Amino acid sequence: MDDSTRSRIEALISSSTIFVFMKGSKLMPQCGFSNNVVQILHSLGVSFETFDVLSDMEIRQGIKDFSSWPTIPQVYVNGEFIGGSDILIEMYNAGELKEKLEIALAS
Repeated sequence: MDDSTRSRIEALISSSTIFVFMKGSKLMPQCGFSNNVVQILHSLGVSFETFDVLSDMEIRQGIKDFSSWPTIPQVYVNGEFIGGSDILIEMYNAGELKEKLEIALAS
């Protein structure tokens, strides 16, 4: 990944406490996994920003390299990579996600 793509990814991640790289937008997710993440975050009532990786192939590949995680969506909280759809579902079901997001949003 080139420095320009890395800088763009870092700027996106730092633009919001909760940031999601996904297929589509939070208003119109373009895959089931992205939709799962959006629904979980909406159910917790938190505000978050998204980037549609389908609109930019450099970011789509770059985010996979950046996180060393092969799939989309990818969720970041306070700049930290949390995981994708499956991890968010597990954290949500265990009650861990709500706690983590409340702490992140309070700081």
